[in-house]
Amino acid sequence: MALENDFDIRQFIPYLLNQAAEESSLAFQNIYKDRYGMLRGEWRVLFHLGIYDRMTAKDITDRARIHKTKVSRAVHKMQAKGYLRRVKDQNDRRKEWLQLTTLGRTVYEDLRRAAKDYDTVLSDSFSDGDIAGLKRLLVQLGHPY
Repeated sequence: MALENDFDIRQFIPYLLNQAAEESSLAFQNIYKDRYGMLRGEWRVLFHLGIYDRMTAKDITDRARIHKTKVSRAVHKMQAKGYLRRVKDQNDRRKEWLQLTTLGRTVYEDLRRAAKDYDTVLSDSFSDGDIAGLKRLLVQLGHPY
């Protein structure tokens, strides 16, 4: 005898978003992992530094919504690989700025091109209107208040 249930998790928006995010990111995950041995947190830190040039770990935590311990681990690994450098703030010695090195910038540019190509592949099976609407809705869901 089946339990009566008027809730179908397969139609629950957070569940659908998670499933779509996981599925759509798998192939790109293989690119940054295979080419550079990176994990998700590292490529997200890399892209934020690539876009914004110089940030603190807290800036990245706040902007990317990544837990501070994951950002800290990613920064440590990226520094060990020579992808970023830490620079103490001249006015506040407790603060440190993160910036990509020349090698880190090269890795970022390579992965940025790969991300653009991958985004094109994902978008090809949808109309321009569908993609615009999807992006608009995702932005709205990401900033609900």
